Amino acid sequence: MPAYITLANWTDQGAQRVKESPRRLDSAKRALADMGGEFKGFYLTLGEYDLVMIYEAPDDAVAARFALVLGMLGTVRTRTLKAFPEAAYREIIARLG
Repeated sequence: MPAYITLANWTDQGAQRVKESPRRLDSAKRALADMGGEFKGFYLTLGEYDLVMIYEAPDDAVAARFALVLGMLGTVRTRTLKAFPEAAYREIIARLG
């Protein structure tokens, strides 16, 4: 299953309601599971981003839908990256010729 990394920042609303964020994370995990995906990692981070989520989804459309669901909550802004595992990386590089 394809892997994705989402970098997120709390909005003003999300920061004001930060004590509710564990509940929101649980809801996000359930929503992704209902779409056929699975969380692989979640981190509270220091620096440019507040949160990092690593997850798998059946395809790019599901990952996009999940990002939209997160955005609709109004508590985080996200940037999502599609991640290629090492085996795929090696295959991509090997095919360069």
